[in-house]
Amino acid sequence: MVVFSYVGKKLEQLCSCLSTTFRFMWFLVIYLYHYVVRRMNPFSIEVFYFLFVSCFGFLILNAMDPRTTTFTPRKLDLFFTSVSATTVSSMSVVEMEVFSNSQLIIMTILMFIGGEVFTSMVGLLVRSFSRRGSIQEGGRVNDSMSDLGIPPNFHDQLELGTIANPEFESSKSDIFDLGYESEPHVADVEELKYKSIKFLGLLVLGYLLLVQTLGVFSVYVYLNIISSAKNVLKQKGLNTFTFSLFTIVSTFASCGFVPTNENMMVFNKNSGLLLLLIPQVLLGNNLYPSVLRFSIWSIGKFKKKDETSYLLNNTQEIGFHHFLSHLHSSFIVVTALVFILVQFILFASMEWSGDALTGMNNYQKFIGVLFQTINTRHTGETIVDLSTIAAASLVLIVVMMLVSLLTLLFILHLVNIDKIVNQFQTNHDHQDKGAIMKVNMIARTVPRYRII
Repeated sequence: MVVFSYVGKKLEQLCSCLSTTFRFMWFLVIYLYHYVVRRMNPFSIEVFYFLFVSCFGFLILNAMDPRTTTFTPRKLDLFFTSVSATTVSSMSVVEMEVFSNSQLIIMTILMFIGGEVFTSMVGLLVRSFSRRGSIQEGGRVNDSMSDLGIPPNFHDQLELGTIANPEFESSKSDIFDLGYESEPHVADVEELKYKSIKFLGLLVLGYLLLVQTLGVFSVYVYLNIISSAKNVLKQKGLNTFTFSLFTIVSTFASCGFVPTNENMMVFNKNSGLLLLLIPQVLLGNNLYPSVLRFSIWSIGKFKKKDETSYLLNNTQEIGFHHFLSHLHSSFIVVTALVFILVQFILFASMEWSGDALTGMNNYQKFIGVLFQTINTRHTGETIVDLSTIAAASLVLIVVMMLVSLLTLLFILHLVNIDKIVNQFQTNHDHQDKGAIMKVNMIARTVPRYRII
């Protein structure tokens, strides 16, 4: 009985100590946010974030033992690997099979918190937290931390000046509002904006977790069912779940790290695995803005909320550079598919009978070329030895890596659209409201962001 009493007191003391420590840490976080982070410019915040995460990741990687006892990576190599994983650049100076299972998990965490989708989600949640505090204080909101780097007037800096026109000014919705009313009837617009940003942040979090959870589960099941893929991991001494988690997170974050020394070349005949990774490549990069907007539209269709209506009709006011208008989102899908189709045709015509695809049947070649084509401009994972492909194919890969999804539209930024519109306004009667509105709409189709 005395022992139980003694243990109970110790547990009570431990809980009290943990509670005090938690309150102190929470107070420290709030203090740093209000008096340090909110006073820093967005660029400094991002630099500090990536430096802190990279250094912290290096310390953990350095404290763990590698898999091999014959070779130990240098501290500089580990730091470089930590930076490469955090910034999802996938540049490596050490063979991946050198790292132990624990080190691979740490690298997975670094890629996860360094990915574009995760950092954009953090930016939204920070904005909603900041906006909520400002609303409670009864003051205006400072959106200079918008998405950790996008100032609130960024649209106006790149977009043409608004032409004075009451009819156009009253229309704040996108060109295609998909049937929603122009402005929900809400008493407090700032409160609605706060709820919309918070809803968008939670939606991105759900999107991030759902897509990667499904990806990890599907790859894990595939590796346990298909013996050829499972044998590869067994021969290399890789844990099946760790490989599934690491590869999905790396692919979704557009990093390109794979736990094998040969990247995906050892799985070039496992077409099912390649098909499971292709959606992760697109959903984590090209199609992220389009799927995000489609998700909001779908939620609004089945459960119409003020937040979804506000988001769909006030794309610019949200200031989230991954949340684009209906027209821009459609351009992204079409342009991505066109680039994939063009590169697939060119690459297949040059390498279909080449040494790089030797030993593969037609179906495996088709899926392999498709996988290689999609990865060229994104993660960088490969199923072929680049030293064996033709020089023309290498040139094609280099060109496609340089080509951004929005290259054609980005070039339009170089054209001074302001002068064109101003000239139109000067040379035409100001009473022609319909013509002025059309010019404004055309100008708004020019993208404001370069997301890739």
